[in-house]
Amino acid sequence: MMTKEENLHINPDNNPLPEQEQDSQGHETIFTQEENNQESPDSSTNQNSEIEKLKAELQAMKDQWMRSEAENQNLRNRHKKELEDTRLYTIQKFARDIVEAAENLRRGVDSLPKPSENEDPMITKMREGFESTERSFLKILEKNGIKCEDPTGNPFDANKHQAMAEQPSEEHPQGTIIQSWTPTWTLNDRLLKPAMVVVAKKSENS
Repeated sequence: MMTKEENLHINPDNNPLPEQEQDSQGHETIFTQEENNQESPDSSTNQNSEIEKLKAELQAMKDQWMRSEAENQNLRNRHKKELEDTRLYTIQKFARDIVEAAENLRRGVDSLPKPSENEDPMITKMREGFESTERSFLKILEKNGIKCEDPTGNPFDANKHQAMAEQPSEEHPQGTIIQSWTPTWTLNDRLLKPAMVVVAKKSENS
């Protein structure tokens, strides 16, 4: 056995000796701290695999969240559009009744005799009263999104006009509206009631 002095001679720096373990034969085996802490290649591969798996799961969750957010945004936009349509067109049935009243007022004006120099002053005042009332009425309707358009002279459009008759004409191109019995009515630019019109067709002599 070495004495203390001999041990100090072998290890003059008095540094701790490497760790010693005995193997199965009872022999001492020396392991350094660096060798104990060294990881095996299999352990490093497993860690990299786990990291890649976590990255893939994170990306999948991100994609799912983005799809969900897009669907929610579409749902919000659709709901907003439905509310807007409801607000704009909820009075559609009432607007049709109002339009009928406006057309009756126009028929009343048209039923009066045509203006003449010697007409009864009462007839003149009545006509002026009807026309003034009609102008005010139409302004109120327009303020609330209800508009009328006289299609006379325009090409026939099946989306806005209803042809009640065809009339031969040499003065107008075929398909031109030469007379309108009622105007085209719209509610916030959506067709409310089509105009009833007479459309020109080719003259038999042409």
